[in-house]
Amino acid sequence: MRSTFDRLGFTRQPAPADEAAIAHNGIHAAIIMDGNGRWAAARGLPRIAGHRAGADAVRRTIEAAPSQGISILTLYAFSADNWRRPQREVGALMRLLGRYLIQERDRCIANGVRLQAIGRRDRLPKSLLALLEQTERATAAGRKLHLRLAIDYSSRHAILDAARALQQEHAAADNRPRDMPRDIPHDTTRDITAEAFSRQIGPDVDLLIRTSGEQRLSDFLLWECAYAEMVFTARMWPDFSVEDLAAAVGEFRVRDRRFGGLAAQRSA
Repeated sequence: MRSTFDRLGFTRQPAPADEAAIAHNGIHAAIIMDGNGRWAAARGLPRIAGHRAGADAVRRTIEAAPSQGISILTLYAFSADNWRRPQREVGALMRLLGRYLIQERDRCIANGVRLQAIGRRDRLPKSLLALLEQTERATAAGRKLHLRLAIDYSSRHAILDAARALQQEHAAADNRPRDMPRDIPHDTTRDITAEAFSRQIGPDVDLLIRTSGEQRLSDFLLWECAYAEMVFTARMWPDFSVEDLAAAVGEFRVRDRRFGGLAAQRSA
């Protein structure tokens, strides 16, 4: 029987055997790439010009990520709410994504970058979906950087769907009632992550970066960012540089991450 994941078109790909080791040995950085439209408006350019300039910033960031100790990089490319934008802009964004996949596929292969998309797939243009799946297959052996593009992505939707899928799978396995329990014991939340959510999206985020001066998550990786360190910069995404990435990682490395405990407990 098809799961809720599959019926709604979400990505549900098994991770490679060494994914946990990759995540453990490096930083999982997630970036909300904000400010393309404002960057273009400030220069008297159409919004799509800002998105094209933003694609250059994506390339710079991907190339610099491994040298900064980043092993997993998740980029917020297109949210589920972005469908509300004018149809002309949405169409231009879809075409830009397609061109990016074509232009960057060989570069990803040469540089050991594994590309994977997270989010819904059933609403994407068929031509873009085909390019996306081709690029995922072509780059599957990459081990230097796991690049994840969040496309048609909503974290709220993903969390709810993961919980429903887990409940349905458990109910089918032991014939328990299918009603979702009102209260889920705290100790089981890690099981939910391991069994349902991480299969779809991946490990916890270490560092969350948002550009353009905005300071909110905007329905991006809400579950995974539970203990993420957050860095907000006024830099518009098209201007985001290798130096900006290094500064954000440097800030992350001096933070005291206690995960609810005390520093003395970790050192004991």
